[in-house]
Amino acid sequence: MLNSRTLLITLFAAATLSAADWDPAAAARYLDGRQQEWFEWKRASTADGTCVSCHTGMTYLLARPALRKALNEPKPTEWELKLLSRLRTRAGDERKGNLQSVQTIFGAMFIGHEKTEAAAAAHLQLRDLEVKEGPLTGVWPWYDAKLDPWESQSAISYGAALAASSGLADTPQTVAWLRTHKSEMTLHSRLTMLWAADKAPGLLTKQERSELVAEVIRKQRADGSWSIQSLGPWMPHPDAPAQPAGGHPYATGFAAWVLRQSAAPEAKASVAAAQNWLKANQDRASGAWFAPSMNKKFPEGSMASKFMQDAATAFAALALLD
Repeated sequence: MLNSRTLLITLFAAATLSAADWDPAAAARYLDGRQQEWFEWKRASTADGTCVSCHTGMTYLLARPALRKALNEPKPTEWELKLLSRLRTRAGDERKGNLQSVQTIFGAMFIGHEKTEAAAAAHLQLRDLEVKEGPLTGVWPWYDAKLDPWESQSAISYGAALAASSGLADTPQTVAWLRTHKSEMTLHSRLTMLWAADKAPGLLTKQERSELVAEVIRKQRADGSWSIQSLGPWMPHPDAPAQPAGGHPYATGFAAWVLRQSAAPEAKASVAAAQNWLKANQDRASGAWFAPSMNKKFPEGSMASKFMQDAATAFAALALLD
């Protein structure tokens, strides 16, 4: 028998025909425009080239190929090529510092399976930077700017799970660290483990996958969305703007996409309900899904004020397309 929450979600999913449609071309234009702004933003430039960021770069490289396929575009965008070129050019030679592991992990994710010298170099540096002793054995130093959900000390588990998602970081030490620490993680990091589970044997057992899927579904709202708070717990951010009282586009897009990747039959109704919510909440004028920073109040329209929105738009598109 269906419980009340499952029944509500199922009924919401059944309303597909009445749900608003969405505009993938507008989403693509938004994401492309944001990449142009990113490459023109002085703070994104480093001595090694334009940084591939967690919020605007990595998410673009995940989402834009799916949008390109849906839109029947003949070739990668200028910005895809520039981001990939940045990763290939510095592969194996990322400069020491607080972004070294981040860029190396992104290299493993996006160029690591190419049959090139750059891919081989990225793989070698990934192994070289993996911590070999102490409490962080098996994972990678991660950028800590005290910013959720991607750039904090607690996000070291997120970074390790991203590395595992590449299929090039399934060492016993990495699997052991993630398994040992999963009870301490945010749900956001554990969702990333679910994303990586097919690429890292032993990361989650079949039962653990089912339990995690069930936990994510339990936290889904009756309208098909997830709140950003549900993917925590997060550190306090007293200077952050008010977060949506209900569903959050990033939380909903990310959770729905990972559930789709899991191919769990029990998640089908939840994913369908989330897709309906996402379709109804795209801003048609910009193509984006609005999402404020979790961390600080930035000047309206500034580069940093849209970082969460960039990631929300990318994962919303992935949840609807991929």
